[in-house]
Amino acid sequence: MSSTITFYIARHGKTLLNTLDRVQGWCDSPLTPEGIEVAQFLGAGLRDIRLDAVYSSDLRRTRQTAEVVLGEHGQTELSINEVFGFREACFGSFESDFNAKMWGNVALFLQYVKMEDMYRDVFHGKISNKEALDVISKLDHMGLAETFEQVEHRSQKALREIAAQEASEGKDKNVLVIAHGMSIICMLQNLGGKELLKGHLENAAVCKVTYRDGKFSVQSMGDMSYVHAGRELGEKK
Repeated sequence: MSSTITFYIARHGKTLLNTLDRVQGWCDSPLTPEGIEVAQFLGAGLRDIRLDAVYSSDLRRTRQTAEVVLGEHGQTELSINEVFGFREACFGSFESDFNAKMWGNVALFLQYVKMEDMYRDVFHGKISNKEALDVISKLDHMGLAETFEQVEHRSQKALREIAAQEASEGKDKNVLVIAHGMSIICMLQNLGGKELLKGHLENAAVCKVTYRDGKFSVQSMGDMSYVHAGRELGEKK
């Protein structure tokens, strides 16, 4: 009998570099108090879902988020498995620089006068996230920035390996994955996420994905309802 593996793939909580509006790919920074709080809300909002396994990228901000989520969720006995494939995209020489500089350069390359106009067209599907990320790779003078396909390949490979491993026991399971905004988009866009994504992924936003008989189905992208539910539970205390 086939099993169904349900993935709850969430972006990490807000970090120091997020707060400073700096590029954060392979460089890393800790969660801020606000980032810890939103991770707590996520953990509370997921309480009705019993988790069977937890994975994160190998960067500190995702592991820290996973630890906070599990603490609030009440399943601290679960091990957090770190996976390189879920790591954020590498932005090369733009790492830790201001977002406005990197995305401003991307906008100019794509012949936009205003960065906001480019963002609008990305969110409305006139420009793909693939195009934007690939421009960063072209502009990186160090040659370290990853292309969309590179991030997609490693993140999907990790997801498929985990899905097959968890499904091998023949039981339905719920699996939590804490990853990053761009890496999640790269991982899920061509699995069905493109049609469901309406904007950027907020901190602690959840993408729900099911796996059955070797196939993935993206159910939602950027869902903040779990965070909202957890916040409401906290307000009732």
